[in-house]
Amino acid sequence: MSSDFIRTEQHGRVITLTLNRPDERNAIGSHADCEALVAAVQRAGAAPDVAAIILTGAGSAFCAGGNLKAMRERDAATGIGPLHSPLTTRNNYQRGIQRIPRALWDCEVPLIAAINGAAIGAGLDLGLMCDIRLVAQGAKLASSFIKVGIVPGDGGAWLLPRAVGWSKAAEMMFTGEALSADQALACGLVSQVLPPEQLMDHARALAERIAVNPPQTLRLVKRLLRESQHARLDDVLQLSAAFQALAHETADHHEALAAFIDKRTPVFTGK
Repeated sequence: MSSDFIRTEQHGRVITLTLNRPDERNAIGSHADCEALVAAVQRAGAAPDVAAIILTGAGSAFCAGGNLKAMRERDAATGIGPLHSPLTTRNNYQRGIQRIPRALWDCEVPLIAAINGAAIGAGLDLGLMCDIRLVAQGAKLASSFIKVGIVPGDGGAWLLPRAVGWSKAAEMMFTGEALSADQALACGLVSQVLPPEQLMDHARALAERIAVNPPQTLRLVKRLLRESQHARLDDVLQLSAAFQALAHETADHHEALAAFIDKRTPVFTGK
């Protein structure tokens, strides 16, 4: 299923979600855009056989962030930014764009961002919500909210320091200046820089390497990684024991053991 803003394709256990408004550089401009992305991620996460999700953009940009024209118009019906008072603006962010980081953070399927072009402001934050980031050579990445006199309204202040450390995050947010793909790689913002024509092939190949593994156990591993970012070691050990108890009872675990002993390739079913 696809919407005007999100194109959805599935091949085997891998789903690709494409931001599909290239004429607007895939900017997020309305509550309908937020809903389309949230719904697409939730549908993919609810499918028990899905083992990896790729998020990318159509055209020359990954995502140019928020739609600045929509912000200026302050349209209460569709706009995701400022409205007529600080209170209504606060509520507008919470019911709109802030649903996106919550949905992506709650998604237990491994997420790969294939950053095909500019990732600016909320567009960079969208990439940061994914687990693995690949970027095309020539792409620019910026936490540029300060350049238009606002702060990250979608969780970027929480996400960026966890990716690049406090000092680099502060530099990026205080200056609003863009990084090249190579600079993003050097500071750990992305995993790999690839020629533009190879980006999607590499993202799909990586997704397939992930998807050969038991899909339900992949979700447990991702949840464990997520929780480990802010939990005490003892809490992580307790959660690990509970998740391990679940994993040991899955059919895929029993299949993995049998295939190892029989020296054959396992066939996982997601059960």
